[in-house]
Amino acid sequence: MLFLYLFTSFFLVGLFSFGGSYGMLSLIQGVVVQHYHWLSTAEFTDMVALSQAAPGPVGLNAAAYCGFTAVQNGGYGYLASILGSLTATVAVCLPTVILMILISRLYLKYMGTPAARSFLSGLRPAIVGVLCAMALLLFSPDNFGTPSQTPWQFWISCFLFVATLIGTGVMKINPMRMLCYSAIAGLVLLY
Repeated sequence: MLFLYLFTSFFLVGLFSFGGSYGMLSLIQGVVVQHYHWLSTAEFTDMVALSQAAPGPVGLNAAAYCGFTAVQNGGYGYLASILGSLTATVAVCLPTVILMILISRLYLKYMGTPAARSFLSGLRPAIVGVLCAMALLLFSPDNFGTPSQTPWQFWISCFLFVATLIGTGVMKINPMRMLCYSAIAGLVLLY
């Protein structure tokens, strides 16, 4: 039954996520943390960090991790957990494959129409909104700490956030390089 829930949940995540892998993360969090409680907020935060550090698309890495962890937390063994990882990964990819085949056929047929252009221009603000929602979900006490309980962690986290924002946005430093710098600084300063 768990595998059916995994498949349908991640199929719906893949079906309704726009804006790429980062837009998918807020939907995954809603499913695995808030609805089914397969992962805690702290486990989800760790999963986001691991998904970004691992090669490949973040959404696929997240689905694989969540599928594995959900099955393992459900009391199943290692092989069943691998099957859970595969189930979630295939389920999250399947809607994209199906929709891209259908959309490419429709786009080639109707790409010059005003309705198609209007649809695509209306989709852009929705994608920005989903990405902003994901960013706001990561501003939690689990990630940043609180000024009253863990002031050192809170202020270091805020500093790293601002430094990364300036580094990637203003100074145009490669985001992967900034990710490495932030990881090293976090390890040195927080542990």
